Formats: sequence, C-alpha cells, structure tokens
Amino acid sequence: MMQQYVQIKAHYPDTLVLYRMGDFYEVFWSDAEKAARLLDITLTTRGQSAGFPVAMAGVPFHALESYLGRLIKMGESVAICEQVGEVGASKGPVERKVVRVVTPGTITDSELLNDKQEAMLLALHTAGRQRCGLAWLSVTQGRIHMAECGADELGAWLARISPSEVLYSAGVTERFEKNLYALRQSSTFTAPLTPRPDWQFDSGLGKRKLLEQLGSANLNAWNAEDLPLAHAACAALLSYAEHTQGRALPHLHSIQVQRDDELIALPPATCRNLELVKTLRGEDAPTLFSLLDTCMTGMGSRLLKNWLLEPRRDRSHATARLQATQVLRGQGSGTAPWQTLRDALKGVSDVERITARTALRQVRPRELVALGKTLQKAQLLARSGTAPSAYLNQIFADLQPPEGCAELLERAIQEEPAALVRDGGVIATGFDAELDELRSIQDNCDGFLLELEAKEKLLTSIPNLRVQFNKVHGFYIEITNSYRDQVPERYRRRQTLKNAERYITPELKAFEDKALSAQERALQREKFLYEQLLDQLQPHVPGLTRVAQAIAALDVLCTLAERSLTLNWCAPEFSSLPCIEIEAGRHPVVEARMAETSSGSFIPNHTQLNTNTRMQIITGPNMGGKSTYMRQVALITLLASMGSHVPATRCLLGPIDAIHTRIGAADDLANAQSTFMMEMTEAAQILHAATPHSLVLMDEIGRGTSTFDGLALASGIASQLHDKTKAFTLFATHYFELTDLPAKARAAINVHVGAAEAGTDIVFLHEIQPGPASRSYGIHVAKLAGMPAGVLNHARHALATLEERASEDRLQVDLFEAPAAAESGPSAGPVDAALAQINPDALSPREALEALYQLKKLSQQV
Repeated sequence: MMQQYVQIKAHYPDTLVLYRMGDFYEVFWSDAEKAARLLDITLTTRGQSAGFPVAMAGVPFHALESYLGRLIKMGESVAICEQVGEVGASKGPVERKVVRVVTPGTITDSELLNDKQEAMLLALHTAGRQRCGLAWLSVTQGRIHMAECGADELGAWLARISPSEVLYSAGVTERFEKNLYALRQSSTFTAPLTPRPDWQFDSGLGKRKLLEQLGSANLNAWNAEDLPLAHAACAALLSYAEHTQGRALPHLHSIQVQRDDELIALPPATCRNLELVKTLRGEDAPTLFSLLDTCMTGMGSRLLKNWLLEPRRDRSHATARLQATQVLRGQGSGTAPWQTLRDALKGVSDVERITARTALRQVRPRELVALGKTLQKAQLLARSGTAPSAYLNQIFADLQPPEGCAELLERAIQEEPAALVRDGGVIATGFDAELDELRSIQDNCDGFLLELEAKEKLLTSIPNLRVQFNKVHGFYIEITNSYRDQVPERYRRRQTLKNAERYITPELKAFEDKALSAQERALQREKFLYEQLLDQLQPHVPGLTRVAQAIAALDVLCTLAERSLTLNWCAPEFSSLPCIEIEAGRHPVVEARMAETSSGSFIPNHTQLNTNTRMQIITGPNMGGKSTYMRQVALITLLASMGSHVPATRCLLGPIDAIHTRIGAADDLANAQSTFMMEMTEAAQILHAATPHSLVLMDEIGRGTSTFDGLALASGIASQLHDKTKAFTLFATHYFELTDLPAKARAAINVHVGAAEAGTDIVFLHEIQPGPASRSYGIHVAKLAGMPAGVLNHARHALATLEERASEDRLQVDLFEAPAAAESGPSAGPVDAALAQINPDALSPREALEALYQLKKLSQQV
C-alpha cells in the first residue's frame, strides 16, 4: 500500500495528497507534518520506512469538505486519491488513483464556493518586457476570457480580474518574476502564484486546444485570431484545468476577448478609493456593490459584479440595459413586472455551477433535483410574453430549457434523494425495472417468507414448518424431527440440529441469492444508472448554460429596476459630445447609510463639466464633503456607464474611457514606498494614462512634503491636467494659491464646500458653491475631534501670527507662469549653443553638411 502511495505521490510532489483508506483520507511523511500544522489535527506514526517511523495524519471522509475549505483558503492545493477498484478483485491493495486536484483557482464544490464570487484561474505569458498575454476562466462557467496588454498595465488587469490562482511560466526572467511577486505583495492581487513548465506556454498548442474546445476551424467568430500571447497563456490554462479536473472541460464553448480600447479603465487605486466591492478597510460592506446587490440568485450577484467592474465604452450595452430596466419598472399602478419576476426567481438554483459540475461529472443528486425544478420555473418565465425591449425578448427566448431535459430529471431522480449516490436511494421508482425488482426484494422480503411458509405448509401438511433466516446460514426451512418422514424429495438438507433439520429448496435458494445481494446490486445499479443519466445530460450542457446566463441577466435587470425605484434614481442620458452634467447628484452609499442611521438627509449637488469647464478647483474645510462630492461624481459616471439608473435628478454623460483617482494617504513599506512616494507614483500614472475623455479625481495632492514642495508640485500637476491632458478633473486642495489657476486657465473654475462659522464653532453645509473658500477651518475641525482646549488656544494664536507675517512679507509668486525657455550660453554647452545658431530653413545642402560636421566635432570635445 505504501508503495502504491509513493508512486501516486511522485506525480504530485508539490501537492498535498489525501489518500483514501476506508473511512479516512490519510497523508504521510512531510504531507502529514504539513497537514497537522495547517489543520491542527493529530500527527502520529505507523510502521517504519528505511528504519524511520512513518509520519501519518488523517481526516474522516465525511468531513472532507470542511478540511478542504480551510486548506484552499490558505492557498494550498490538494489531490484527492480515491479507491476506484473493487475490494478483493485482485491481489494486493485496492486500485487507487487521483480523481481530481482541488486548487484555489479550480474549485467546483458548492460547499467551498462563495455564491457571489467566482474562483478565477488565470495564466499569463510574457514576451520580453513589452507585452503580456492573459487567459482566465472559472471552471464553473462556460467561457474563456483572453486579453493582451502592456507589461506596465499588468497590475491593473490583475486587480480587476482578481484571480484566485495565477499560472506563469517557470522560464520567465528573474526580473519579471520579482515584479509579479511585488504586485502580489502590494495587494494588487492576493492569489497564490503557481509556476508551470515553460513548454506548456506554446501559442500553436493554445490555438489548437481552443479550436478543439470550440469545434471550429478558426477563431475569427470570436475576434481572437490575432492574439498569439493570449493563445500561449490559453495552452497552459487549459492544460492545468484538465489536469486538476481529471478530464477535459466540455462545457467551455465560448471565448470573450477583452481589449484595452473596449472597457472603461478602472485602475486598482480607483476600485479601492471608490470602494466598489471592498471598503478601504477590506470589508465587504458598505460598498457600491453591497448597496446594489439585492439579487435573488448567486448567478445574478456574480453578473452584477461583472457589469460593475467591466463597464464598456460602447454605449450600446448600457442603453439596452437601461431600456430593459425601464420596461421592468412598469408604469402606473399595479404590480410592476420586476416584482412578479423576482417572486418567480425565489428559490432558483445556481444553474451555472450545477451545469458545470454536470459537464465535469461531479454533480450531486440533490443539485439535479434543484436543476429540474429551476428548469420548470424557467419554462414558465419563458412564456412571460414579449416586451418592448429587444434585450428582454432575447432573455425570455433563452430561458426556454433544452427539450426533454426537465422531464428526464423528473423521471430519473427521486424528489428527495440521498446526498450522495453511494448512499443509494437516488434513482426514482419506475425509471428502471431491474432496480425496482431489486428494491422490491429488499422491501418485500418478510412478505415473501410468510407467503412461502404458508404455501409449503399447505403442500407438505407439516403444521410447525418454519421459513427463517440467520446471518450464518442464510434462508432455510426448519422442520422438527417428528415430521422428518413427510419432508418432500425436493428439499435439500442444509443443517442438522438436535431436534430438527433445516432445508433449502430451489425456489428459496434463488430468492436467497437475490435477497442477500439485492442491496449491493441495487447500489451498483443506481451508480450505473446515474452515470448513464450524466451521459444523457451532456448534450444539454450548452442549452443549460444559455438558460443560466438568461436567468442571471434577468435577475440583474430586475435588481436594477428595484434599486432605481427604492433609492429614487433617474435614468441617465448619453451624448456624443464630451460632458459630465449632473443635477442634484448624491453619493449612493453615503445617502443609504444616512437613511439607515437616521442621521439626516443627504445634501445633493450639481456638477457641470464640458468643453468649456474641464476642471474644478475645490476648496473648503476638512469634513465639509469635498471627497464625498468627488466620489459621487465618479460613482454616478460609473453607474451610468454600466447601464444603471443613477442617484440624481438628471445625468448627461459623454464618452468616458477611464476613471482615475488619487485620494487618501497610504504607504507600502514592504517595498520601500513612503506615503509621499505612493502619492507621486499614483499621480504620475494618472498623468501618463489620462486622456481628454478621462475623469480624474485629485484629492489633496502634494500634502506629504514641505509646503513649498507640495504647492509647487500641485500647481504643476494641475497645469498639466488642464493644459496638456485636458481631462475632466476634480481637483480638491487646501493650497489656496491654486485658486489663482482659473484666472489664467479658461477651462478651470473655482468651487468650494460651504460652511457657516459662529464664533469658535462651525456648521458644514455640504453644498458645492461657486468661487474659492475663504479659509480651511482646520482648528474648528480639531475642536470637533476633541482636541484639548490648550492646544486649540495655542493653535489660534500661532495661526494669527503666521497670517500677519505672511501678509507683511509675502511675495506675489505666479505659480502658473510657464517656465522660461532654456537659453544658449556657457551653461547650456557648446553643442546646444551651436544648435541654437542654426536655422535649418536657410541652409543650403553643402552648408547643412558642414554644420553637421561642426556639431560632431564639438560633441567630441565635450
């Protein structure tokens, strides 16, 4: 047995192998020591190997899921080794093999998966330092995702995809591997990194695998023909997924290619600062997603998150969703369509994951029962009729289940089956005559014996004849010695007792053979029929995937309709001209939080950004609402782009290609990144990436260094965003000197957050008003924070002194004056001076050649 274990373990050297032995999964040697440490289970020893005791630990087979869940959360991979042979069928140990490998990125067990999250497996391939190919999938979905990106964009893609496991080539450069681990250490993503053999990342192999998977001659239908780096990543991705599942993945039948110019860019800093799915503290709520997610199904929640994090630049998707949502909202009195549909979606099973497990032959009986009931509901929903929305009509059409699938499940599976096939009691009565007969033998054993006894008494005229059973001798007919002469010839002696004889008849022997093996045979028959049922379901997998996608989309649209009405949101409008115009906009999460805590009503604000006004310089006190106002503009823009109603009375949105944010203070000490360095790094990334169609939020830039340094940098960044980038920019600052910018910049305006001062107290109005703020009110805020009175008095005195001296000595410096052009001269160098004297348009060809020789001579002298 240990030889068998060692042979199996050799194929999984870096994976914990759970080796099935009876009612336990055992681990040995270093695996046992590791499992005991991670799971806090008993470590023992048994026998010896090479003179040393064999370390051993184990977990009960019925508690496997709970231990698996703990290991997966720790980033471990586990190989499940099962007994696949029959006991006693051959000499030596029962045949065993690894039936599947469970890793953080390839989980399919419903007990280990969060209903609202996908376990994403991602593979990446790089060619030099310029480009990366990405391929990712969820084993429980039916789609492969592909993309190619620049090496400097890899972090943003990993943050958005949020993979559960990342595969990369063991042949990458040391520098690339270090960068990958640095991204993981900086929490850009948190997934474990799994190196794979370099030969698996082969573009030709990946393309062949994709064509085989899709059953197609080329990838043109999916616009995926020209992605060699992504094809290479696909090769490793599919090989690893097949390796872990122990079989091919027949349910993967679609590709989705994502390109840089198709999605609205949401860098990691944006997702973090806007608290889209996680708060700044890492909690799941309150976030924008937690506010939106009232979906009735896990499929709907996952699709909603996908829409939120992957908004498209093309407005056709958002427009179709808004039209469908408007229809579901209904008109006038009566029950709105969304209410009726949400009631119908109650209790719907996770068809997407059940379908995937069916394709992988891992589905459980109760999941199939739930699937059958859901298909019946889907059939009723499909008959809901037509709607004035092409998108909704397509969804209703896709809800039609595959023909005969629901009926097959209803006939094949009992209404309340056992949890596992091995427990029996799964296949419905009437589905298979042989199984029914075997069950009948088990259920009617006593009745048969009584009938046989009565019949034999009648035939033999022996009144004390008994038909009985014991575990040692099986079934028998017992007759006392006083009636021995009346025993028929067809009776065969089985056992002699002191006062009686026990016999067996051909009829009773035939029944005995059936009865004693009926339970085992019935269980084997059920397993066989269940496997046959899975075979019959395989052709229905594409249709079931289509139904799952339709249910998820309908669930999300009903949710968006409910949220828009409950939260009093309006439908946005789209424009081909660049603009962000919002009337009475609100921060959705803050407003909802205030309503929950009964802490007053949210103060709405207007926003007007267009070709004439591209930048707002926002001043005002801390706690006044600057950050809330900035974030609400970004959230409204994002909600509109994904096709949702928005918290405003009106919203007009032009083309948007990215939302960039630089908000808050953070550091990355592990990578030697100070708070100010992080601030400057994020600002630099924005300046390089932003375009005239981007929305940029800059909050308190330059506060991490000295006043003069920070002010100088803030003025330079503001000028760059206004003059060169021309992005829509909300620029919040406490540097009042920056309020001079609108005097010289035609597309910039000053606004401030209103506040009312009463002596040493302050009241925040949370209202955006035109013009710059008069002061920062920092001491007032410190008072609200509970600062001691002595500190406040000292601060007021110091502030008055500083302001007095500043008014006396202050030099008027123009922060926004363009830097003077560099002049030629000794400090500029002889080459620069000679270049400054040349007028190319006035030179003849010969003079130009002579000038070139002269410049070369001067450069050699330097």
